[in-house]
Amino acid sequence: MNVSEKYKDIRMQTIAFCKHLHIEDYALQVVQFASPPKWHLAHTTWFFETFILIPNSKNYTPFNPDFNFLFNSYYNNVGDRILQASRGNMSRPSTDEIYKYREYVDAKMQELLAEVSDNTIIDLVILGLNHEQQHQELLITDVKYMLGHNPLFPVFNKEYNLVSDVNSHTGTIKINGGVYEIGYQGNDFCYDNELGVHKVYVDDFEINNYLVTNSDFIEFMEAGGYADFNLWLDDGWSWVNANNINSPMYWHKIEGDWHCYSLSGLQKIDPLAVLCHINYYEANAFAEWKGMRLPTEFEWEIAAQQLDWGKRWEWTNSAYLAYPRFKKENGAVGEYNGKFMSNRMVLRGASVATSKDHSRTTYRNFFNPTERWQYTGIRLAK
Repeated sequence: MNVSEKYKDIRMQTIAFCKHLHIEDYALQVVQFASPPKWHLAHTTWFFETFILIPNSKNYTPFNPDFNFLFNSYYNNVGDRILQASRGNMSRPSTDEIYKYREYVDAKMQELLAEVSDNTIIDLVILGLNHEQQHQELLITDVKYMLGHNPLFPVFNKEYNLVSDVNSHTGTIKINGGVYEIGYQGNDFCYDNELGVHKVYVDDFEINNYLVTNSDFIEFMEAGGYADFNLWLDDGWSWVNANNINSPMYWHKIEGDWHCYSLSGLQKIDPLAVLCHINYYEANAFAEWKGMRLPTEFEWEIAAQQLDWGKRWEWTNSAYLAYPRFKKENGAVGEYNGKFMSNRMVLRGASVATSKDHSRTTYRNFFNPTERWQYTGIRLAK
């Protein structure tokens, strides 16, 4: 598949998901960290317009001069922008106008791709497509948060359960201590935070070839896990008490039985299904309760070729930091990853919400330790 065809395919995947939305859904922002679907549709389009069309397409006229202010996410180099918490205030421009914006930019991009041969531009297009795939996953999680906090627990689509996966492997993998190489080695796309191949030393360790299940976590809950301060990091204990947390996100106890919300509606918890929607603090407390620990991101990568992964983003015990020789690109593109290397923990793998062909063993995802609206889970090590 050439770049032009790949562009069409990935952009249409976003539209295909949004077809299940009602028009009233597009502008809702029920919490600061979850953006409205309309904003995602516009922001991913703004990326191509701002970084590719404006600097590289002759006589290109921006669709709307206000859109740079409205749909810039965090790129200070590109100019002023609205606050993230204000994204849900935009009843205007209309959803219809945002779809016209996508059509306009897509047509101009196809004209450019038909004649471009500069690899620097092609690389930027590929970055933009990977950026869109990231937002496809965010669309799923943000829409779930929106509908999951609707008192009616509405069905988005009966085919979008996404929390029914069960483990397909058992057992533990033993890895001998030694020096291993970490980081992306290849010629295909990767993010800059995966680069800087370097050696790390690890001691002997074991890592489970399966993820923690709902029934495993219910045992933790019934044993008083959320009430035992000895299991929790200090920040985590403060988070539990400040927010009155006693179960994973989207769990509800109804007439004595645990239920969870998925995009296919509210349903009883499947004990065998893989646990989902927990944060780093919960993962760490569960590991402490089991007398085990979370793997470091390096241990995870070393073991990855032998692991069954891809069902959940997996919390590691590693802070999100730069690899040796990490270098930010000049300008706005350099703001993509490096500026977030503070107060975040690394997740490895992928999830059932991750777009096809958007995962690899060196991929480094990262979130604040309190966040759990992503499809996150737990793999234990010792």
